[in-house]
Amino acid sequence: MKYIAVISWDPLAGQFYGKQVQDLFGSAVSVQVYSVRDGSIAQMKRRFDLYMSSTDAFESGRDLRQYLPIDGEVMEIHLTFLWSVVRQLQKLPAGSRALFVNLSDKMSREAVSRLDQLGVNQFTMDLYHPGCPLPDMSQYDFVITPHETRYVPEGAKQVIDIGHRVCTSATMTEAALRLGLEDLLESPRFHRYQEEVAANTYSFDRVFNRSRQLESQFDILIDILDEGLVGVNEKGEVFASNKKMEEITQVSSRLALHRRASEVYPFLPFKQCLKTKEPLPARVVKAGGTNLTVTVAPVLRGGECIGAFATVQRFSDAEQRQNELRSQLTHKGYRAKYTFADVLGPSPAIQRTIEILKKMAATHLPVLLIGETGTGKELFAHAVHNASPRADGPFVAINCAAMPENLLESELFGYEDGAFTGAKRGGKPGLFEFAHQGTLFLDEVEGMSAALQCKLLRVLQEHEIMRVGGNRIISVDVRIVAATNEDLEQRVEEGSFRRDLYYRLNTLPALIPPLRERGDDLLLLIDKFRRSTGVDFTLSEELQQLLRTHQWRGNIRELRNVMEYFSYTGNPVVGPQDLPPTFHYLPIQGQANWRSSLTLQPVVPASLPVPAEPEAAPAPGPEGFSQQEWFILEQLYQASRQGRSAGREALLAEARRQGVLLSQQQTRQILGRLAQAGYVHVSRGRGGSQLTAQGQRLFAEKAGE
Repeated sequence: MKYIAVISWDPLAGQFYGKQVQDLFGSAVSVQVYSVRDGSIAQMKRRFDLYMSSTDAFESGRDLRQYLPIDGEVMEIHLTFLWSVVRQLQKLPAGSRALFVNLSDKMSREAVSRLDQLGVNQFTMDLYHPGCPLPDMSQYDFVITPHETRYVPEGAKQVIDIGHRVCTSATMTEAALRLGLEDLLESPRFHRYQEEVAANTYSFDRVFNRSRQLESQFDILIDILDEGLVGVNEKGEVFASNKKMEEITQVSSRLALHRRASEVYPFLPFKQCLKTKEPLPARVVKAGGTNLTVTVAPVLRGGECIGAFATVQRFSDAEQRQNELRSQLTHKGYRAKYTFADVLGPSPAIQRTIEILKKMAATHLPVLLIGETGTGKELFAHAVHNASPRADGPFVAINCAAMPENLLESELFGYEDGAFTGAKRGGKPGLFEFAHQGTLFLDEVEGMSAALQCKLLRVLQEHEIMRVGGNRIISVDVRIVAATNEDLEQRVEEGSFRRDLYYRLNTLPALIPPLRERGDDLLLLIDKFRRSTGVDFTLSEELQQLLRTHQWRGNIRELRNVMEYFSYTGNPVVGPQDLPPTFHYLPIQGQANWRSSLTLQPVVPASLPVPAEPEAAPAPGPEGFSQQEWFILEQLYQASRQGRSAGREALLAEARRQGVLLSQQQTRQILGRLAQAGYVHVSRGRGGSQLTAQGQRLFAEKAGE
């Protein structure tokens, strides 16, 4: 608990200020009030953490200091009014004449000056305080006083008591900062106080709110990182630690904060970094029997080191992530699979896009595809390549947001022998080299770091690259097709995307229309996806109307998922009651949300092509396994041989590729039965599923291995 002394000239005013502080800070502080007028200030016997003095208490700071410790923490109380008071006074008739009554001349002038700053200036105000000659009250339309009615002269026509002046929000904020109670600034009490109290410190409030916003963004950022992050100040004390760090070290962030990093994380070389003021390159350290990759970088300001950050990652996690990303890249292939003939829909919006892109495809200039997620940007990238003079060349695609910066750089530009630890002997060509005389599709191009943006710009300008760790220039002839679902122009204004690169990529921009703007194309797509499921069913008129007026935030991808779900309901006529439980109806702007009147319950498909055993029943013997169960066992067996697990989404994707009928619910049920029988281990969250030793033996026997 912190102890605060509130000092004022008048004891009543001091009690009011003290109550304000106590109410706002609550149990975090204890407040004592002292007055100069009644002499109680001379009775201060204990030491306080903070001394808050009103501006009228003393003529000078020297007079105040005679009562306080030499090293006492002192601040002034600045006063203002509530917005409700300001609005009340602004309603008084213009051209009126008022008498402002307060305790002293200084307090009267301060109060009237503050009201004038806040916009209460439509009438004239004369000042009065005890000791002044009595005025002629007949010339005043009303008297205004901040709870000092005891000093109002007789004969007033109307007295408006506006209550005591209140402490400014800046005063309360400064007090919180001086006491080290910054957390209270985010409390609802402080937010309400700032809204209720009038302030003419617009610039200060704006900067302060911006600071709080950045702090919140920092907290969000470090928690979504896939690496452990620890930040220390210049003394080596921890001020930030994210959830991933908790997972890696099993040390709670709450316990680590404000302690020396050398005590909490002895394996992190913060001391060396703070001393040398130099970044420490990645190194492998051992902690708790686990190999960790650690990098440390100093934070410098004006040549002085004010702290440092460390990133921590399990060595095995880094290897697994790189293997997964490389595997995804390999499976992507280097040939374009789609043409403009694969784009369904006669709507003017989509036909206009096709017409424009066909003309763009005939050039060698970069194309920028802009559209919401799920609109088919990659399909159009394939089509542009196949309609271009480069159709016989390679088509290489990569997702720029799916890889960390160093891996993306080596994949795009390649690397030389020995460029880094783990580099393939002899080096490796990059995707620019693979895409020579063809097209390179950069999906989610906004995910590129600033350094890679600079290198990409050079490639676009000079048509040359240099491998990582290399010293020779390689000429490449590559046509760039980029895609984004974000506003790149806004990214440019924010500084996260290079302006010169934006204008290079934006040479030929094309907007892919969302599904909700494509009219009756929806019906064609519904029919296509219905036929692709291989299940015979129709949609009721009621459901068709609902689907026509849905916003389709996930666009074509969302529509395909919904149609696949319908194929497993087992109903020949599908109605609104058969919608997926995760389907959130959003009407197109201007359409009534008529579905809100329907009572739709979460759908449980009536009949699915799965084994007839109850979900809770034990799995049958191998001879009773269904095609779907053997399929899932086979996929998990292949994954185990590659040293990885397999999640439900990966299983479903492979099932679609091989033409195996399998839904989310079926997959979940089958995995549950196989786990109950001891063949499969299902991890929580995103850990995926793995075969047990018993499951591996079972499938190996079936496969004759």
